[in-house]
Amino acid sequence: MMRILIKNILNKTGEEVSLKGWVNGRRDHGKIIFIDLRDLSGVIQLVFTPACKDYSLAEKLRLEWVIGVKGKVILRPQSMINENIDTGKIEVSVEELEVITEAQTLPFVLDTDGREIGEDLRLKYRYLDLRRKRMSDNLRNRCQIIKYMRDFLTERGFTEIETPMLTKSTPEGARDYLVPSRIHCGKFYSLPQSPQQYKQLLMVAGLERYFQIARCLRDEDPRGDRQPEFTQLDIEMSFVEENDILDLVEELHIALVKKLYPGKEIKLDENNRIPRMSYQEVMKKYNTDKPDIRKNKNNSDELAFLYVVDFPMFEWKEGDKRWGANHHPFTQPKVKDEHDFKRLFEENPSQILAKQYDFVLNGYEIGGGSIRTHNPYLLKSIFEVLGNNPADIESKFGHMFEAFKYGVPPHGGIACGIDRIAMILQNEPSIREVIAFPKTGDGRDLMMDSPSDVDEKQLKELGISIVKKIKTINKNNK
Repeated sequence: MMRILIKNILNKTGEEVSLKGWVNGRRDHGKIIFIDLRDLSGVIQLVFTPACKDYSLAEKLRLEWVIGVKGKVILRPQSMINENIDTGKIEVSVEELEVITEAQTLPFVLDTDGREIGEDLRLKYRYLDLRRKRMSDNLRNRCQIIKYMRDFLTERGFTEIETPMLTKSTPEGARDYLVPSRIHCGKFYSLPQSPQQYKQLLMVAGLERYFQIARCLRDEDPRGDRQPEFTQLDIEMSFVEENDILDLVEELHIALVKKLYPGKEIKLDENNRIPRMSYQEVMKKYNTDKPDIRKNKNNSDELAFLYVVDFPMFEWKEGDKRWGANHHPFTQPKVKDEHDFKRLFEENPSQILAKQYDFVLNGYEIGGGSIRTHNPYLLKSIFEVLGNNPADIESKFGHMFEAFKYGVPPHGGIACGIDRIAMILQNEPSIREVIAFPKTGDGRDLMMDSPSDVDEKQLKELGISIVKKIKTINKNNK
């Protein structure tokens, strides 16, 4: 008999079925044993009586054992109906039992939402933590969010394209994760901070409408709402202006919420649109560029989206004593051409605005993007004022300038953080709650015990030697 999911036995009263899953609960009433069986679709009550040929085996069952049963679907007695679950009016009278695997006593219980358990313990046993309903619901709903995004964009003529994970290290803000090449000893790949250059090259390639559910990696200092690796919805379009991109993303997210989270209330402006404010306005009014503009900030079912536009193109980097790009160097400044740009930069770099925009939700930045500079002369001027000499520009970005020689359309895009969007929609306090296998705040994987040492043979093949850091001792504090 073929296994059937629990959700599919609702209309099979009187029929024989085969079920498999985990022991979710146990209750003994005299000689009758009640087992709650759990699979990916739900929970059903199993009934073992002494008439069952495997009754003695059922007496041994414990929580989280993996079992298979065969039996008849029957109606529960009226007094035992459970209106709180979909299968509450039926149960399965078990005729055969198979113990597939046993389970040791778990390090924590699974019948709570898990918030009372230390996060380090939950991360160490993440495969167990994901068995609890809250966590599995988070992942399944995250899947639905991604599916909705895919369908929405595909229906509008976008092509989903995967870009390389092994790429070239270029200065884009955060530190790169470097990957040594065994074949090309002494040289390194970089893991992508974002698909920024590849998606622009796809516009040069004439694809015009691209998207990707992109994995991104950044070697950043620990921060509470960040992860070393994260997922974003990456979008790029040709022959567009800023409003085209913002309108598309607005339509996507409002439709997504209405479809998947109909109980949420979306705060819109008097024109029934997502409000837009300039960077200058939002800083003056809220003293932050990602304000929470909800009326009741304790109401998790209210969603207040906001676009912040007209960012400064440059910001002063105090540590480096130089001007740096506020977003990234490919962002288009609001200037006529490279000559106008150089003049304005000499006068006052802080006054140059960018065609840059951020997407904010309930006080979190959930996305950001810009119209890109497609004029190679202007782009080269931007790199120069950021302190790059011509040789460095050619070394780091020569491939981009080469591509721009062959007809590049005006283009722009945005990247929206799927982890943060899912976190907010699921009413979770941290993105770690909506990621299957997250890292700790300091970038460790407690389950896999990584980062870890590697074999000396591997290092030798890569031509790498480890230099141990020597702690200096203060002679006055020996």
